[in-house]
Amino acid sequence: MKKRILAAILTIAMAAAVLTGCTGPGPGGESGEKDSYKVGITIQNLSNAYWAGVMGKLGGLLEEKGWDYTIVDCKDNSGTQISQIENFIISGCDLIMVHASDAVAVEGVCKEALERGIKVMCWDDPMENTTANWVLDNKVLGEEIGKTASEFINEHFTPEDKAKVTVIGYPSTKVLKDRADGIKEGLEANCEDNYEIIAEVDGLEAPEAQTNVESVMSAHPDANVFVGVCAGAMIGSNEALLAEYGRGNIPENYGVITTDVTQQQLDSLKSGDEAVRAIVGFEGSNLDTAKACLEMFERILSGEDFSSEKNIIRDIGPITVDNIDEILEGM
Repeated sequence: MKKRILAAILTIAMAAAVLTGCTGPGPGGESGEKDSYKVGITIQNLSNAYWAGVMGKLGGLLEEKGWDYTIVDCKDNSGTQISQIENFIISGCDLIMVHASDAVAVEGVCKEALERGIKVMCWDDPMENTTANWVLDNKVLGEEIGKTASEFINEHFTPEDKAKVTVIGYPSTKVLKDRADGIKEGLEANCEDNYEIIAEVDGLEAPEAQTNVESVMSAHPDANVFVGVCAGAMIGSNEALLAEYGRGNIPENYGVITTDVTQQQLDSLKSGDEAVRAIVGFEGSNLDTAKACLEMFERILSGEDFSSEKNIIRDIGPITVDNIDEILEGM
């Protein structure tokens, strides 16, 4: 069983090694199911806590099934990701899963994989040259984050005493821009004229989010509600507030609400003495998401026909103090 979890593009030497074992076009084009498959997975960045957690669980599930798999990240570089997909094609994968840094940039190489009889699944983007796409409606996800934040805002603020909201996004990535746009629409639709957006900053990874939130807090000492598009936005904002006020001393009308589900986020929510107030999650825990992803692999590899609807929409829902223990069990 070969298991490789890498944080960079495969080297030329490794590519040569897998080429040695290549026997022609990807066996994903063969009819009938097999006991074991070869899967190549390329994602944006393993330094993202959410992706690291889910991929760790998914790798464990694939190992239990006896499948040969490779998980790599492209450091959010589409050129690197194209090379990774090319290596997966050369090595004769049955299935390639792409979490695209730039979906348009990888369409061509994914088409090449399909032409070689390899199944292709995209996570997050409704791509054209795939067998199926496992996607979130990111505008709807953003709206749900905004709605969840509105519940907190409506509890603590009035039109006379408005919440001072910071939106933490990452507009250079389309799916995250869609989320941020959805957040603003969700706030507008659900708040009672009791908030104002005082800043919009980047914050894909926690250190960047923390630095940018600290800058906002310096310029706006009354900044009190932080909503964002990912785990990094939550973790960084929470750390900035902890540094400013100390554990257990964060005012009750200060809060952070974002999406993604990582152990650190859940621990912060569970503690009750930090700034995390709610999380909009996906299937549930890291294990729940990994199981759902594996189910998509199995559906694709079984030959299920996705031609009538290749965009399979994932479920979302809030995680609060009421259901957090159930989620924690699967992390």
